[in-house]
Amino acid sequence: MGLSATQPDWNRIAEKFDLWLPHLAPVGEALVTALAPRRGDQVLDLASGTGEPALTLARQYAELTVTGIDAAAGMVAVAQDKSTREGIANIRFQCMTAEHLSFADDSFDRAVCRFGLMLFEDPLQSLREIGRTLRRGGRFALAVWATPETMTSLRWAYEALKNRLPEAHHPPLGRATSLGGPGVLENLLREAGFREFVIDNRTVHYRFASFDTYWDLLEASGLLSDQYQALPVSERAAVREEIRRRAASCTGDEGLVLPHQYRLASGYKR
Repeated sequence: MGLSATQPDWNRIAEKFDLWLPHLAPVGEALVTALAPRRGDQVLDLASGTGEPALTLARQYAELTVTGIDAAAGMVAVAQDKSTREGIANIRFQCMTAEHLSFADDSFDRAVCRFGLMLFEDPLQSLREIGRTLRRGGRFALAVWATPETMTSLRWAYEALKNRLPEAHHPPLGRATSLGGPGVLENLLREAGFREFVIDNRTVHYRFASFDTYWDLLEASGLLSDQYQALPVSERAAVREEIRRRAASCTGDEGLVLPHQYRLASGYKR
């Protein structure tokens, strides 16, 4: 995919994405709680990436049957490898877009999606597909990032890079937070046919021993490597220092603690 204003090349960074899993784990836990799975449920995890929260569900609830899908074949391969190595029998992964699910109507009792909906090419169609494949009374839980000013780490990168790169190559702050504004997710769910749902505003904190630890992860994961590598060598140090200055406000006795707000929606299909 190369440089993109929409999202990273998930196939290329699939092997590195797990570096972020410890920081995202609290969101997965909140989604599992909101999903409230029951014995014997068929569960669909959309935009499962390298396998979460599908793997957590399958590990914690052996009586579930879990299906994880993702549009990036590289992500699916990593997730499938994990389940194979662990010998998890009640899970499978498939390469599939959320807009065009290959499953029959009324196939699932539960559907979950962690930070995928806002990245789909057609979020509304994806929600309609969730509704189609959920059984009556089936429950869903999904998380999207909130507003640009509350997505701390990506906002810092955007502010540091926006005047140094062409607009088409800016970090994808707008795409990542496209469903986080007041009323946006609510209206989308209603348009997709959902009536029984609640949306909570929540915060997840990324915790690092220091700024250097955070920066090492940012570079190692490749999440913004295209943008950083596109910079002239003479400006790379300046970008790092600008982000370090911004991080000073979040640094204290506990190290670097980065708050990120997100919205968690959960509800039923009538």
